[in-house]
Amino acid sequence: MNKFIALAVLLFAILPLKAQVFDPSMAGGGGQFENPVNWEASFEKENDSIYIIKIKAELEGNWHLYSQKEVEMDIAPIPTQFTFNVEEEEYELIGETLEPEVEPVYDEVFEANITYFEEEAEFTQKIKVVNPEDTQVVVEVYYSVCDDKQCLPPETERFTLSLGSNKVTQGFTDLTIEDEDQSLAQQLDIKVQGWEGYETEKEESSYLSIFFLGFVGGLIALLTPCVFPMIPLTVSFFTKGAQTRSKGVTNAILYGFFIFLIYVLLSLPFHLLDSVNPELLNNISTNVTLNVIFFVIFIVFAFSFFGYYEITLPSSWGNKLDDKASSIGGIIGIFFMAVTLAIVSFSCTGPILGSLLGGSLSSDGGATLLSIGMGGFGLALALPFALFALFPNWLNSLPKSGGWLNSVKVVLGFIELALAFKFLSNADLVDHWGILKREVFLGIWIILGIGLTLYLFGVIRFPHDGPKQKISKARFGLGILSLLFVLYLIPGLTNTSYSNLKLLSGFPPPMFYSLYDKDTGGPMGLESYHDFEEGVKAAKEQGKPIIIDFTGWACVNCRKMEEQVWTDPEVYDILKNDYILISLYVDDKEELPEDKQFNYERPDGSIKKIKTVGDKWATFQTLNFKNNSQPFYVLLDSNFNLLNKPTGYTPKVSEYISWLENGLQKTEELAKK
Repeated sequence: MNKFIALAVLLFAILPLKAQVFDPSMAGGGGQFENPVNWEASFEKENDSIYIIKIKAELEGNWHLYSQKEVEMDIAPIPTQFTFNVEEEEYELIGETLEPEVEPVYDEVFEANITYFEEEAEFTQKIKVVNPEDTQVVVEVYYSVCDDKQCLPPETERFTLSLGSNKVTQGFTDLTIEDEDQSLAQQLDIKVQGWEGYETEKEESSYLSIFFLGFVGGLIALLTPCVFPMIPLTVSFFTKGAQTRSKGVTNAILYGFFIFLIYVLLSLPFHLLDSVNPELLNNISTNVTLNVIFFVIFIVFAFSFFGYYEITLPSSWGNKLDDKASSIGGIIGIFFMAVTLAIVSFSCTGPILGSLLGGSLSSDGGATLLSIGMGGFGLALALPFALFALFPNWLNSLPKSGGWLNSVKVVLGFIELALAFKFLSNADLVDHWGILKREVFLGIWIILGIGLTLYLFGVIRFPHDGPKQKISKARFGLGILSLLFVLYLIPGLTNTSYSNLKLLSGFPPPMFYSLYDKDTGGPMGLESYHDFEEGVKAAKEQGKPIIIDFTGWACVNCRKMEEQVWTDPEVYDILKNDYILISLYVDDKEELPEDKQFNYERPDGSIKKIKTVGDKWATFQTLNFKNNSQPFYVLLDSNFNLLNKPTGYTPKVSEYISWLENGLQKTEELAKK
């Protein structure tokens, strides 16, 4: 049993963190054009010389359009801009272009208050006209839109309003596609090979792992002083107190079922929150405030496990429910007995449930994963009551309660402290505080590991520890494992090849988030090329495949991917060592040389003028990959063979790692042909 305790405690260490990687959804791939904004223009006459121009945008779904107000920072959302042909002196603008009044929203990625519009927005501009009969007002709208997963490259919409004939024409009707335009567009077409087999590919995720991790948490809860002694007492009550053995077994099984049901029911309120605002739960892993709250909660849980105080629910709750169970009897009475167990054992199960809550809701599965994890937790608690009722002789094999139960709590306390700093690290990474760099984080874990080792060897003690006794072989063995873990962590404090610590991938901050200077000027410190041709040349020279990162300076979700997925050590190492990264910014406003500018016909037949570097890479994306959203990632070899299905916003780290590794495998297969 003691060996099992050690194994269960070690398994519990991964519970709240590894639960974060399971997601029931899959981020989108390629093969689609988004056009979520419908623009309309109109005008009305206020008097003989004053006209009001109205430009209205209707947005689909969760897409939003940014305000005209610029945010004073180097990297910010692209504001909506209006340009009028006033240089023809046929009219003059009266005041500024007006927009709807909405409250700004704080954006954690840009760290600023951002104003944007959803569903619809109407902009108005007053003009004073000299001769309405001969006046044409040409207005261009430069804009960009985003939703919760992607952004689109900036676009320009043009309207020509003929005041005399009361006519509105939309589009760049004065542009045509010449042979030179077609030639320049064709130069961007790299003839990607290997689209076959990727069009309908889709992964399915399993909830089995999160259920298993919840089950492990329930097993650990069984080994705490609040729950373990209840097993023989409760089973004996049902088997000896019933009129027949079959009745006692039925009651015990029913009791176990109600325990399982109660813990599943505890997750239902989170489903209500999820239905009101799905992003509330899905964004916990990136929400600085909530991560700090989890940090504080885990610290409180840890010192409770150390024995400095007890976290309990009001004793009156348990007493009242116990009275109800005794007075009512029957099935309802058994249900109240199960509720009583949940309440009186809260001081031990509460911290474990808190870990499960933090881990499940930090993932993109949200409340669904929590219910599955809670189901596993409840099942583990319920099984002993049913099994020992069916096989009462097994009770004799249970170890007696004693000091080892308190030792389990203290070990869990050290694990809770370690996990607390993981949540603080999440907040630190997102908000760039710089207080928990990789070496600082590992130093804290080393100190905690030393503390755990000293406790297991009996050097340090806690309030609820009994008289000193000879250290058992199991406890000594666990102490040796703790010491070996500390020795494994120590190289992580150095700036050497031994500091990688691959066995802990995903736990400490990434290697580039370090006290040592590792910045290279690329995204998240990675080396990247901003020109496709230069990147391909480097790929051929180094014999590596290519990852094209279609991104934008003002793309919120691009920053989320870089800060939340690319910061994972395993992802970072693959991008750094195994691929040539080419980051193409579709909103780069640097103008192309005049001989490289051209008119491009979109798939819907409209014409766009390719004038800037951003226009060029947006066109490059649509030509070759039939997609116009960002972030968008493509894996190619240097001969332009597609290595995997292109993907977009992919918050699930394990899925992104698998996607990258599949691309490397395909590279090896193509090299052998």
